[in-house]
Amino acid sequence: MGKRLLGVVALAGLLAGQALAAEENGLVVRIAQLEIDPAQVAAYQAAVKEEITESTRTEPGVISIYAVAEVDRPNWFHFFEIYASDSAYRSHIESPHFKKYAATTKSMIVSKRLIETAPIELSPRPAP
Repeated sequence: MGKRLLGVVALAGLLAGQALAAEENGLVVRIAQLEIDPAQVAAYQAAVKEEITESTRTEPGVISIYAVAEVDRPNWFHFFEIYASDSAYRSHIESPHFKKYAATTKSMIVSKRLIETAPIELSPRPAP
């Protein structure tokens, strides 16, 4: 199940809307896997939606952020994030809206795994 879900998340990232030559452009692609307290899933979802909406609306270095929950374990969240550069990622985690998200959700998170990746090829579907 985990590999299949990760594949779905990765596929979503491929549809980011821009042709991305990953290594040449210095893109940063991060994956996060979080287990959330089952009693706080609704509150966590609301915080995630608010943070992602604000990040993609206001931060030019945030290319895309995708969040999904597992069907069989709805309190397990997976994130696929693409940033224009390492400095764009650092700017993102220092933004007021990310800091608000981190403070709001800290007590909701049971476990967290952050995965740094080496992008190989990110290719969205060409426009018709």
